[in-house]
Amino acid sequence: MLLAEILVRHSRKHMPTRRVALGSAYLPMTGLGAPGALLVGAIIREFVDALDDEDRDALEVLLRSVAAGLVVPSIAVRHRLQRDTHGLDRSRHRVEDDDGRLIVELDVHGSPLPQLLGVVLAVAALPPTARHTGLLALRRAIDGQSPYQRSGILVRRLTEGLPIEIPWAPGATWQPGAPREEYEWVGVDSEQRWAMEVLGMRAGLVLRRDDINRRFRRLLRDAHPDTGTMKAGVAERIEALATARDLLIAIVGTVVDDLDDSTTRYSGAESRPA
Repeated sequence: MLLAEILVRHSRKHMPTRRVALGSAYLPMTGLGAPGALLVGAIIREFVDALDDEDRDALEVLLRSVAAGLVVPSIAVRHRLQRDTHGLDRSRHRVEDDDGRLIVELDVHGSPLPQLLGVVLAVAALPPTARHTGLLALRRAIDGQSPYQRSGILVRRLTEGLPIEIPWAPGATWQPGAPREEYEWVGVDSEQRWAMEVLGMRAGLVLRRDDINRRFRRLLRDAHPDTGTMKAGVAERIEALATARDLLIAIVGTVVDDLDDSTTRYSGAESRPA
């Protein structure tokens, strides 16, 4: 059973932009153990040590604004904080109850700083009383206090993100069994999947340098403003295409004469759900 969840939307690791948005948040701050406070503290303790002194100081400034009830600035800690989630990657952190055992699930595939900013945005959006509890949990975690006061909590770290979308809200209906093409992406790094999807590649496709370049050139031609096929978002589309091409070329590696030797197959996990 889901007890708490934060969905952070952020720029992908290899993108030059630094954008963060709050996708959704379910943070109960009352009751035994306050699962929302546990999740806030767990995320902070997981990522805060990756910050340098400058980022810590900037984060403190942001926290003071939230504690004072002021409006969160649009630029903070070298990131743009926004509501629009279009084109952003997602990291989902949650607390679940599995037959009486608490599981803290942390999505660690993204960069640390956006996760911290996402938590701050989630806490800032809470009503005053709940916000106070969230800020207290956040402060304790920053100061080094472990959020795992209760024994027997299992911490699960997800290194590949969550490719299969499941409703986050308690009580939402969801029938087990995603489309088969979703399961084919299981085991594929989220950054690689993004790049493949940008270039129109399906899961399990053999990556070849010439095919990557051919797809890139065709899509670039379609996106270029000279063709008149796209008007809005041209610069972002071209940037995404170039970044995806470079990422996949790096995965393929050095070109060799034998085409078969210069290919790499990336399919999903070998196991499939029944």
